[in-house]
Amino acid sequence: MKGDRKAVIDLNEQAPLLMVEIVSPSTQVTDYRSKQAEYAVLGILEYWIVDPLQDCVIVCTLVEGWYDQVIFRNEERIISPTFSELILTENQVLLD
Repeated sequence: MKGDRKAVIDLNEQAPLLMVEIVSPSTQVTDYRSKQAEYAVLGILEYWIVDPLQDCVIVCTLVEGWYDQVIFRNEERIISPTFSELILTENQVLLD
């Protein structure tokens, strides 16, 4: 984010290719529920939920207005529809 800009996407802006949410105890409900609805309205095709509380990375892909989710744990290679060349595991993301 540049300058003092808040982490907010304006409806007039082009949707980013990827959003990543890092779950903490205080943001759990927002990251798992509210964000899905907000991101679907904005047309964000892919977003990740990085959850160190549950030791997983969830890749959410927008399909017909709803998000399909795939959970990755440990040494499983994260599959990103947007970044197919990416070679990264949940352990690498969470720095285990």
